[in-house]
Order: sequence, then C-alpha cells, then structure tokens
Amino acid sequence: MKNIKNLLIAFFVLISLSFYAQGKHFEEKKDKIKSLKIAFLTTELNLNPDEAAKFWPIYNAFEDNQFELRRQKMKSFLKKEDNNLNKLTDKEASALLAKMESNEDEMRQLQKKLITNLKGVISPVKIIKLKKAEEDFNKKLLQQFRDKKRN
Repeated sequence: MKNIKNLLIAFFVLISLSFYAQGKHFEEKKDKIKSLKIAFLTTELNLNPDEAAKFWPIYNAFEDNQFELRRQKMKSFLKKEDNNLNKLTDKEASALLAKMESNEDEMRQLQKKLITNLKGVISPVKIIKLKKAEEDFNKKLLQQFRDKKRN
C-alpha cells in the first residue's frame, strides 16, 4: 500500500513537472483533472448541498497547499539534480534529506489539519470514504495515463 502511495506521489510530481513545463497547457490539464476529481469525489461522498458548500473550500485550500509543497520539494530536488547528484557532498546530501523530511512532515500536518477541519463539516464515515475515493481517483488517473502511453 505504501509502495502504491509512493508511486502515485511520484506520478503526480512527474505530471506536475510536465504540466509546469508546458505553461498554459498545464493550466488546462490541471483544471480538467480538478473538474474530474470534483465530480468523482462529489459522487463518491454523496455530498448534500450544505456539506458541499462547506467541504469544497476546505478541500481546495488543502489541495492548493499540497500542490505548493510538492512543487517546492521538486524544485529543490531538481536544483540538486542539475548539479549532478553524484557530485553531492555528504553535507549537501544531509541538508537535502533534512529538507525532504521537513516537507514530508508538512504534508502530514496538512493531512491532519484537513481531517480536523472536515470533522465539523462531514461525518467521520465520509472522511474515510474521502480517503478511499482519493486513492480510487488516483488509480483511475494513473491507469488512464498508462493506457494513453501505450497507444
């Protein structure tokens, strides 16, 4: 399970980077994926209008923060990669690892904050369903990406 999660994170980072490099095309793809995700999560969670009105601002803020953290993580990693990772000193590698760990801690804190904020908006059962729906959406997106690459 953790392996799949890491694979998905890597996938989204790669997708984010390719979209980032493509400028306007990136925004269009990002918006399309976001629209598909909104529709998928709304259906899976069966949100009523009151829940949806409170849920989406919280969830969208979480997604924006998560995206920014991933972008920062890749930015510092790519900066080092441009200088060739094989030339890293132990001190530089330790600093990069510390940065990566800090980023992962921030991601976990974002997850905890999301759950805390959602507890007053949707039921605990729907929060669990959200986690499952996110995984299902990511698997579906990854499968579509793989299928598209094969064709």
